[in-house]
Amino acid sequence: MKKLVFATNNAHKLEEIRAILGNKVEILSLNDINCHADIPETADTLQGNAALKAQYIYENYGLDCFADDTGLEVEALNGAPGIYSARYAGGEGHDSEANMKKLLSEMQDKDNRKARFRTVICLIEGGEEHFFEGIVNGSIIRERKGGAGFGYDPVFMPDGYSETFAEMGNDEKNKISHRARAVKKLCEYLL
Repeated sequence: MKKLVFATNNAHKLEEIRAILGNKVEILSLNDINCHADIPETADTLQGNAALKAQYIYENYGLDCFADDTGLEVEALNGAPGIYSARYAGGEGHDSEANMKKLLSEMQDKDNRKARFRTVICLIEGGEEHFFEGIVNGSIIRERKGGAGFGYDPVFMPDGYSETFAEMGNDEKNKISHRARAVKKLCEYLL
């Protein structure tokens, strides 16, 4: 079975990717390869950040790997929070509650609720880079709903659905999410 390192410390993302890929590819975490570095995300695009993380693993560990970067892009906020989605409210780490509060506050008086989640995956295999993108369009609702998922899931409702990502549960979300769409393209390439 093919082995790939997924360059993330996010347990939710790791679980989601493993569920989507099933037993087709063995996914190793950064912990599995004893990588405890805080890999920089200093690019100004999702594609650039995904590439930085994958390049770090490939250059320092010599292992085929992939990394993703995901952003919530809200039309009324000119694409924000975008690459800053995980640290939108500022401060250290990823405070989902604070990020959601800030987003809902900034959206309070906005009628245009259109938003999209976008994931870009950078795969480095044998030294070659490949990119895969997944997008899901939707809208930001006015108050959080649901207890599943993570990040902005309780305030994001995908187009064509009457539930937020957090209400639909992981199995349903993993079929239609931005990450699932990018991973599907990755799988089609790998398999």
